Amino acid sequence: MDDLDRRLLSALHGCGTDPRVAAAARALSRAGEHGALWLAAGLLGAAVDRERRGAWLRGTALTAGAHLVGMGAKRLVRRPRPGHVEPLVRTVGRHSFPSVHATSAAAAAVAYGALGARPVPPLAAAVCVSRLVAGVHYPSDVAAGAALGALTARLGSRWMLTPSLADNRRPRP
Repeated sequence: MDDLDRRLLSALHGCGTDPRVAAAARALSRAGEHGALWLAAGLLGAAVDRERRGAWLRGTALTAGAHLVGMGAKRLVRRPRPGHVEPLVRTVGRHSFPSVHATSAAAAAVAYGALGARPVPPLAAAVCVSRLVAGVHYPSDVAAGAALGALTARLGSRWMLTPSLADNRRPRP
């Protein structure tokens, strides 16, 4: 498995020799740092979709929660980042497994996708791939992070989509 992980990473990282691909990978990696892109998307959804504001905010909370779960898993596993490729971006930490970018991206894809945000899943996939092109994660890191994020959001989806009492309150005339 390690050999396959290394070979796949080398092949995808090779796509970063194209300056446009490298720039896109860098931009997507920066946008996904600390789940910022996904938290902003959830807050924007809550601001724009007033009828489902509560669901958007709960989806944002699920995404943030998945991010925290991924960070905890990373601290437990402590797998070193790939050393056989030159990274295109700087990283906050030294550990690779799971990819927390992938965790928050997949959580957002599941949570916001359930609310009809069609652009989120392909953007989330692009963020996941950017981590490979950037050379900072093995494919198994990204796959595990995505699975963790999707599972976390899926487990919370009933809570996210259930209207709360505050959602059902109507202003009095």
